[in-house]
Amino acid sequence: MAENFVYFDLETRHSANDVGGWDRKGDMGISVAVTFSTALNRYRIYEESEVAELVDELRGADLVIGFNHISFDYEVIMGKIAFDLPSLTNNLDLMVDLEKILEHRPKLDAVASETLGEGKTAVGTDALRWWKEGRIMEIAEYCCYDVKVTKMVHEYGAKCGSVKYRNRFHQLIEVPVQWQLPK
Repeated sequence: MAENFVYFDLETRHSANDVGGWDRKGDMGISVAVTFSTALNRYRIYEESEVAELVDELRGADLVIGFNHISFDYEVIMGKIAFDLPSLTNNLDLMVDLEKILEHRPKLDAVASETLGEGKTAVGTDALRWWKEGRIMEIAEYCCYDVKVTKMVHEYGAKCGSVKYRNRFHQLIEVPVQWQLPK
């Protein structure tokens, strides 16, 4: 049976400022969460009321892949559940992996733009505004695209052994990675 890698991202209902700071991620709420399962070859969109199903999918994955998902997305989810999600999942956080080499936290858009030649379609503050305006489909589309970009960056890195990034001196560098594709 093929390994199931699940790519994952979520958007919140509220900003850190709205809830009293970054240490209150669990209070931000989930507007939309999106996964892509390599075993099922499909995306799935979750609403906050479906957090139990989302957690089941993440826990059932051979590997959950995201970009800053352990210290952000999981913290948001853990505001809705009673257990420690990182300890119950096998994870590859691309941002954390790249941060170890770069010694700072890169943005997904910066890595994707240089590696793939295309970046994100919006920013998180757009998703917050869309939530307030009731534009859930725009949030879902944006979140799906972020999952797709995360998947493409991961696949590129796994195949080529590196991803590209432009540092603060505007130099294009190859960042070595040791990521694997599902077997």
